[in-house]
Amino acid sequence: MELLLTSHDDLSFNPGSIQPHGVLLALSTQLVILQVSSNTQDYLGKRPQELLGQPLSSLLDALCLEAIAQLPINEIDTINYLKLSVRTNEGKRDFDGFVHRVENTIILELEPTQSPVPVNFLNIHTLIKGAIAKLKRTNNLIDFLQLTAQQVRNITGFDRVMVYQFDHQGAGVVIAEVKTEELSPYLGLHYPATDIPRGAKDLYKRNPLRIIPCIHAQPVELIPTADDTTLDLSLSVLRSVDPCCVEYHQNMGVAALMVIPLIKDEKLWGLISCHHQTPRYVPYEIRAGCEFLGQIVSSELANKVIQEEVDYKIRLESLRSSVVESISQADNFRDALIQPEPRLLGIVGATGAAVCLDSEISLLGATPDIENVRSLITWADAQEKDNIFYTDSLPKLYPEAETFKDTASGLLLLRISKLRHYYILWFRPEVIRTVNWAGNPNESIQVNSDGTITLCPRKSFEKWQELVRLTSVPWQKCELDSALSLRNAIVGIVLKKAEELAKINQELETINRELASFAYAASHDLKEPLRGIYNYSIILLEDYASVLDEDATDYLQTVISLSVRMETLINGLLRLSQLGQAALHLQAVNLNELLEQVINVFDASHQQHNLEIRIPKALPTIQCDPVLVNEVFSNLITNAFKYNDKAEKWVEIGYLDREDAGNQETQRQGETENLNERLSASPHPSLSTSFLDSQPAITFYVRDNGIGIPVHHHQTIFKLFKRLHTQEKYGGGTGAGLAIAKKIIERHGGQIWVESTAGEGSTFYLTL
Repeated sequence: MELLLTSHDDLSFNPGSIQPHGVLLALSTQLVILQVSSNTQDYLGKRPQELLGQPLSSLLDALCLEAIAQLPINEIDTINYLKLSVRTNEGKRDFDGFVHRVENTIILELEPTQSPVPVNFLNIHTLIKGAIAKLKRTNNLIDFLQLTAQQVRNITGFDRVMVYQFDHQGAGVVIAEVKTEELSPYLGLHYPATDIPRGAKDLYKRNPLRIIPCIHAQPVELIPTADDTTLDLSLSVLRSVDPCCVEYHQNMGVAALMVIPLIKDEKLWGLISCHHQTPRYVPYEIRAGCEFLGQIVSSELANKVIQEEVDYKIRLESLRSSVVESISQADNFRDALIQPEPRLLGIVGATGAAVCLDSEISLLGATPDIENVRSLITWADAQEKDNIFYTDSLPKLYPEAETFKDTASGLLLLRISKLRHYYILWFRPEVIRTVNWAGNPNESIQVNSDGTITLCPRKSFEKWQELVRLTSVPWQKCELDSALSLRNAIVGIVLKKAEELAKINQELETINRELASFAYAASHDLKEPLRGIYNYSIILLEDYASVLDEDATDYLQTVISLSVRMETLINGLLRLSQLGQAALHLQAVNLNELLEQVINVFDASHQQHNLEIRIPKALPTIQCDPVLVNEVFSNLITNAFKYNDKAEKWVEIGYLDREDAGNQETQRQGETENLNERLSASPHPSLSTSFLDSQPAITFYVRDNGIGIPVHHHQTIFKLFKRLHTQEKYGGGTGAGLAIAKKIIERHGGQIWVESTAGEGSTFYLTL
């Protein structure tokens, strides 16, 4: 749709015309008059035709001409001021002169120094100086701007002085106002961006001050030269006012106005707008003082805004540094982020947050529920490929969010790692705002029959309220920067820790290889002298029994028993070292067939045993090393038989459905603090329902009705050579079987743990 801008701001003007309170002369670079305003007779006593083509020397003496010639009129957007004495038919007359250059044309504007409105000039300097001193002592931004409006009104005497601030969309709001009692207040009222289009804002930025003494005055046409050239009057002090602008301000009851732009970071930040109900001419000296005051206010404004931003940034930086320090020192990344809770929220000024680490989501403050957060992450991840996504009107982009608008009308999503699915989401609630407009902003938009849009002056400026819903407080740039800085810090810490971990792992791998080699060599070499001790003890018992007394025989029997015990221990150590060095021979293994072999061997080794072996349902086929897994099940079945004092012994072998596995794992995670710490430190994270959903691992179990294991020994039993009973009880044993089983399971990338109640039995769980 084509947008036809009929501008109605106070910088609009009719091309080829000026306001009637002065005279304009367009000169060549040789100072020959090329074009004049049609009111020269009123001010100079000469008709336009008498001046066209004449040198400027016909009006000015040599001293004034030299003053003009010395002005730096080639500087862009520079209006030069000087006092001029002009020869008229009624004698010399003093004017305020304004000179600037447009391409090859010099524009000279003249305003008579005799003010139609008497003004006391004696106090102007004192007023400006005092105003600047007061402004510099004011720190709060709003107080500073309110004082600015007051000081400008003191200097100029306008009925109303407002400070008007633009937002990021170009709309504006009155944030400071000083007025006469009878005028309706405009403070807090909003104005649509269409009231001051972009072109007008550009002109405001270029002009240090705009004055319209009488909005009703008829414009004065320029008398063109033969080539009918239209002058660029963008920088003209006297340029005329567009009829649309005239109607706009008449509707407001304004007869005269003056505007001073406020510039911050070379951008138009706002305006000091002065209105008067009757025509009001402001002499140049006062205008110059206001122009200077506007520059001071712009400079101080930048400092005030920057100071507020700096103070806020310092608070954000302090919170972020605290979080980063915690992360760098903590073992648990999640806890370092979320504790204490207000810290993570304060990093971006949020009321709620969600920390998503893979499938685990932690909520802080006021947030949607976990399922809504999951869906939100999926949606937001598809919207933005960068590492940050933010909006202050989430329900408008993601309609599902309307159900939780009270907690998340604003969203800031930070992607830490897409590969690992690490995200931080911050939320802000809906803020229902009543926006008070100066009249209905939609009245300025007129849709034509051809579909084009024309901007027209609004007729009413009475307060018109709009209710804004489904939005939050907008995210500030410094808050977005704070979030990105947090991500960069986290990534840096992770990389540093990854390097340190890789180095440690490399060193550990080397140490483990050396220890395994040492254990293998030591156990292998120890067996030979141990056999000698055993053999010589047997020889002594057999060949020298006649000369040995009873004590000597007992001693030799003890040596033989200890050597057998030591050989068993060495064999366990040797087996464990072999597991660390040997490669896995993975293949598809039918566990039903494997268990049949295990049971056959058990039956052969324990003839006439009373152990019932139960397999409630067929077992699956899995990828594993059949020899090693055979050893695991053999060890667990043998232990179930040995450590059982019941008359009717049984052992059950099976596997859990995924739902049962998830519930069982949840229960296991809360069993003891030591168990949780062990699992979190494991190279294979603890099992969870989501893990089961995404991985092919199956949780197997071997359950018995034996003597059970006390809770405080649930970890001890997996350590090498750790026995809970004496050699004489439960058939002896070295304490190496479960340590070997654990090693085999870990070689397969799985875990093994036990749940047991003393006197009732044990259940060993394992994943492969």
